[in-house]
Amino acid sequence: MRRVFHPRKFSPASWLENLANRPLAAAILAACLFLASPGFAENAPASVSQERPPGAFQLIRKSEPAPIFVGGEDDEGVLIAVRNLHDDLASVGGKRGRLFETDVALSAKQAVIIGTLGRSRLIDSLIEMGKLDASAIENEWEAFIHTVVEAPFPGVEQALVIAGSDRRGTIFGVYDLAEKAGVSPWSWWADVPVKPAKNLYVSPGARVEKPAVKYRGIFLNDERPALQGWAEEKFGGLNHKFYENVSELILRLKGNYLWPAMWGNAFYDDDPMNAVIADRMGVVIGTSHHEPLARAHVEWARYGEGPWDYARNSDVLRSFWREGMERRGDHDAIITIGMRGDGDEAMTEGTAIDLLERIVADQRKIIAETTGKEASETPQIWALYKEVQDYYDQGMDVPDDVTLLFADDNWGNIRRLSEPGANRAGGYGVYYHFDYVGGPRNYKWLNTTQIERVWEQMNLAWEYGAKEIWIVNVGDLKPMEFPIDFFLDYAWNPEDLPLERMTDYPRDWAAEQFGEKHAAEIGRMLSAYTKYNARRKPELLDPETYSLVAYDEAARIAAKYGDLAREADALRKKLPPQYDDAYMQLVWHPIQASANLNALYLAAANNRLCAEQARLCANKWADETEALFARDTELTRIYHEEIAEGKWRHLMDQTHIGYTYWQQPDQNTMPPVVRVSGPINADFGVAFDRRREALTTESPALEAAIVLDRNSALGPLKATLFNRRDAAFDFSVETPPWLKAEPAAGRVTDAREISFAVDWTKMPAGETWSDVKVTRKREDGAQSLAFPVRALNREPTGKGGAFVEADGYIAFFAENHARAVNSGGAEWTRIPNLGRERSGMTAFPRAGGAIALEASSPRLEFDFHAFTAGDVAVEVTLAPTLDFKDKGGLKYAVSIDDEPPTVVNVNADASEEAWDESVANYAHQRTSRHEISSAGAHTLKLWLIDPALVFEKITIRSGETPQSYLGPPQSLRASDVEQTVDAED
Repeated sequence: MRRVFHPRKFSPASWLENLANRPLAAAILAACLFLASPGFAENAPASVSQERPPGAFQLIRKSEPAPIFVGGEDDEGVLIAVRNLHDDLASVGGKRGRLFETDVALSAKQAVIIGTLGRSRLIDSLIEMGKLDASAIENEWEAFIHTVVEAPFPGVEQALVIAGSDRRGTIFGVYDLAEKAGVSPWSWWADVPVKPAKNLYVSPGARVEKPAVKYRGIFLNDERPALQGWAEEKFGGLNHKFYENVSELILRLKGNYLWPAMWGNAFYDDDPMNAVIADRMGVVIGTSHHEPLARAHVEWARYGEGPWDYARNSDVLRSFWREGMERRGDHDAIITIGMRGDGDEAMTEGTAIDLLERIVADQRKIIAETTGKEASETPQIWALYKEVQDYYDQGMDVPDDVTLLFADDNWGNIRRLSEPGANRAGGYGVYYHFDYVGGPRNYKWLNTTQIERVWEQMNLAWEYGAKEIWIVNVGDLKPMEFPIDFFLDYAWNPEDLPLERMTDYPRDWAAEQFGEKHAAEIGRMLSAYTKYNARRKPELLDPETYSLVAYDEAARIAAKYGDLAREADALRKKLPPQYDDAYMQLVWHPIQASANLNALYLAAANNRLCAEQARLCANKWADETEALFARDTELTRIYHEEIAEGKWRHLMDQTHIGYTYWQQPDQNTMPPVVRVSGPINADFGVAFDRRREALTTESPALEAAIVLDRNSALGPLKATLFNRRDAAFDFSVETPPWLKAEPAAGRVTDAREISFAVDWTKMPAGETWSDVKVTRKREDGAQSLAFPVRALNREPTGKGGAFVEADGYIAFFAENHARAVNSGGAEWTRIPNLGRERSGMTAFPRAGGAIALEASSPRLEFDFHAFTAGDVAVEVTLAPTLDFKDKGGLKYAVSIDDEPPTVVNVNADASEEAWDESVANYAHQRTSRHEISSAGAHTLKLWLIDPALVFEKITIRSGETPQSYLGPPQSLRASDVEQTVDAED
């Protein structure tokens, strides 16, 4: 999605439009703009529209596109892109324009002229005649210019010129026009319809774009069973017909780099035309992090002899690699060097630096011998993936021209970056993940990536100088459309997507796919479902993930998904029919499938709780679990059979229910359910929304009183009166005068919910104890149960915005600080939507060293009111950032009031178990101990030490609190003690 965002302040591009009819001023301004940085495009106008600005070029007139002229001597990839543009404009206008692949004199009043500097006689002639100033793109990498030229050639009144600095620059300029004309890059891959237009205009003036990151690409990985099954049915396999579509998508997204599918597949070996087609179209081919010298992993199983062990089998391995380099020929490629063990495993136990240095030296000798030039003249990468990073950390010598490709931890957290300003000829890059097979659990089914998290981590990479290569593992490609587009957009020019524009990105992306009318709604839904899926990936869910009884967590989360699913359903009915296939793929299905899965686990959890309490409702929830499991299968069928007439069959084949360890189950398996048969001896009871234990005649007393706190964010107490027999009964509830039960009497067939509301005006201040009595009445007599309640009527004092203690805790989100103290150049900044519940707080700039703790140090301050003095635990929830600086861990500090700050090392526990927990939970949760001197008003201070940390939530625990995944809801503020819990999102 390479749309142009509207600037908030002064726009040079708008000025250009205003001066379009003032030749001298326009010429001066255009010359200035040609010299602009890659960020120039952010201030350009939306260059294509259905409204005609003064001096505009008419791209489509009365449904017929303007003729296109491209020199037949230009690069073949350019010609392919131009032919696609020709088709695209025909689909937009409705009529087919003319296409001339020639460099002869033009014969048209208006023309689109396309070509590459030094390859196109048309473009070079315009430069020689002074009609085109291409100085802004000369000698640049993949740059292009769009400009309207008056009277470019005799007989031609006006032309839209697209010129590229090299072949891909021209290709990107061509596809950029197609996109702005109304053809989404996802028109084939997600069935996004074109936006028809009978008349279409290109604004006058000039626009220059060029990429910031040199190589920008995707890695097709973990492609069985979904992508493999689909490709076999659609194309007969992962062959050149398949890769032709993949290559076009990458180029339309302004990417240039591909790691092809490799599990059981060999790009060069399976179909010799794979590399030919990709290179012809303009895509740079690589191989994955553990496939050196253009040989696929599976090729060793096919052709290798002896062990995959360089110490014992070097001659055979050198021959194997040499064949790969010879086969690769002169195709545009980046060569992976180094070596890992067979099957994407470690090569040895520990690090064998001398051996790996010898391997690299021998590989570079092969590269030089097979290319006939110095090894430094062939682009190479060394991927610092998993244990390979240890070699880098221990100082392995790698030739300076090799790009060091840092990796994330497979879960979106970058493991290592170089020092800011560090230079090497080959530069640095990042290998990132949207999909993974491995511990603690595979995640391959649906998109679970927040683009805000991608922005935060890749912005870190950008600030630290990793700008040579950005490549992302996208699994089966679908259904990762949204984050793929964002990743490549951001790689094209990070400066064009500053943080303040991130909020609009989902809306803008939705507008590109579905039009403006419902873009805001769709964008909000995309942000919501990816946030919900990111907080706990679907494969990691089970009935125990979210708490049924602590803070009503499981039900609240499932309800959020349910609301989103209903919203997606409702909007589907409003969209024009032509958008249905795209909407089903990009929005409706992932939301429905995610919501259904969460509802399934909630039903299974309720089944277990009802069975544990020997309640007949277990049977209802067993039925619900079975129905939701069947619905999951039905949603897969809909995706495979009803979307685009079965075009995407098999792409939802990925199993996702019934994991028992890291690897996927062979088939989806429903959570086991329990059924209860009656009658049961104790024929009725009371269950509570905040307890697992139920009150029955078999257990006539609760372990502890029910606490009702005036300052609680939990809302009214709810209890369920349940029947264990077939015969209905009448009931009544007796409460103290200050507590109202609704209903206070009635009839129960299966179960009846009762809500308890406190009238705090009828209570004395402080603590009050009482009993609630519930009576069951049948023909055979009455039976009663009673439970104690402890009411706390406490008035907070101090600042009105202070968060108030209740239910044994005080909790607040980092974004809801009372004060943000900036100093020393560090500025606190909110990253909207990033995190498990609300947004994240971090500090910019983030590149550099730790900040020394001083009285004036940057910090966030939170006012709170405590009723309990003494020792407390302060738990801070952060995004799961790793120690990418390798300086002994990233740190922050906490203090209450004027106590000395306590420093906390987020990465102190470097064990695999700690990492498993943080990535599974999508958060670090770190605790420090503090002393609250007295009841009353206090201030918690969160001190900045390492700016790269992202803070989400702080919880002060003053007493025992129940365990839950997200922790307690945000506390009420002192002025809001009558409110219920704040909205979560």
